[in-house]
Formats: sequence, C-alpha cells, structure tokens
Amino acid sequence: MRRVIVTGGSRGIGAAAVRRFVKAGDRVAFLYRSSVEKAEALAAETGALPFRCDIGDPISCRVGIRSALAALGGCDVLVNNAGISLVGLFTDATDADFDRITSVNVGGAFRCTQEILPEMIREKKGSIVNVSSMWGVSGASCEVLYSTTKAAVIGMTKALAKELGPSGITVNCVAPGVIDTEMNAALTESDRAALADETPLCRIGTPEEVAEVIFYLSSASFVTGQVLSADGGFTV
Repeated sequence: MRRVIVTGGSRGIGAAAVRRFVKAGDRVAFLYRSSVEKAEALAAETGALPFRCDIGDPISCRVGIRSALAALGGCDVLVNNAGISLVGLFTDATDADFDRITSVNVGGAFRCTQEILPEMIREKKGSIVNVSSMWGVSGASCEVLYSTTKAAVIGMTKALAKELGPSGITVNCVAPGVIDTEMNAALTESDRAALADETPLCRIGTPEEVAEVIFYLSSASFVTGQVLSADGGFTV
C-alpha cells in the first residue's frame, strides 16, 4: 500500500487519478481549491482525504501539502496535477495573468515537490508524476502562457529525473491531449468535433484514460525523465 498525494484532485483528471490509486489499494490524499461539494463527494466515495488550499499561493500550498503529508505519514507518490488555463491573445495578457498561471502551474509543482522530497531522498525511493499538456510539447496559438508553463513542467521533469535518479526516485510526465474535462467545457461542439477530427483516434479522451497513464508512470520502476503523451496521437 502506497501513500499517494494528488493535487487538483477534486475533479477531472485529478479525481480520476484519486479513484485509480484507491482502486489499487493505495492510501490517498488530495488537494483542491474551490470545488468543495465535489471534494466532499469524492472523499465519501473513495475514502481519500481532502485538503483545501490554493496551490498558487505559496503559504496556502505549503500548509496544504504538509497537512496531507502529516495525515498519510509521508508520501510515496506525488501527482502534480493542479493547473489552470488562460485563453487569449498574447498581447492582451497582463503581468497578473502571467504571475497567477505561473504560480499555479509551475510554482505548485515546485512547492509540493520540495515538501515531499526530504523523506523520499532519505528512503531512496518514490515516484513523482507531473501533468503537463500536449501544448507544452507543441505550443498553442492563443494559449501562449499556458503552453509556456506546461513546457516548464516538462523541463522540470527531465532535470529532476537526473538530480533524483541517484536517490532511487523516478520523475515522469504525462502530456494529455484534448480531454473531456471542465477545463475544456467551454469548447463549442464544432470545436470539439474539429479537435476530434485532428486526433488520429478520432475522438476526445477521458480523464480515466489519463489516470491510467499516471498510474503506470507511478509504478514503472525503470522509467524516468519521460514525457508520455496521452493525446490519441494528436502530436504525432
């Protein structure tokens, strides 16, 4: 039985990951910010422990991850899933937009990873799975800041894998494509159809399919520093 912490765990890919780890018999805690009812429902359904915090706020984030660590008695697997998007022209983006999306998408992974690492390094084992995006691989027009932060997550993954390898810790990354989550709920039906047409598998993915990739990466003991696309072939 592993001790697992999932950030952004109350809905979408995060919630699917919580369910997948619980199904495997792992003890799970998850962090969330605003979806109180969904967090409570997921906790009741799975037995996972919910902790409310703002990943983008340094103090709130560190308090949240430390609370989860204390409740589980440590962490064997960290899933850095929490993230926000921003759609719009690059020329319209503000300093506040840049600071917020960077603090959540990159800063959250940085802070949570820092908090869980001391024990992993002492025990010389552990797994970190970061959630990026296909746009972190290929870039997306009108999502420049989002693409930038998700590319940074990939860079963090590869560098940390080299740094932590001697301590027996694996660090990997999943890069989801178009997934049926609330983040993509604003897409029109025509947009969804167009994106499905561009995907070799001719459909949009599910959170559960991404969760399976996350679970695999958390368990693959000789895989590290890798970016595994779960995008139906979109970036091929």
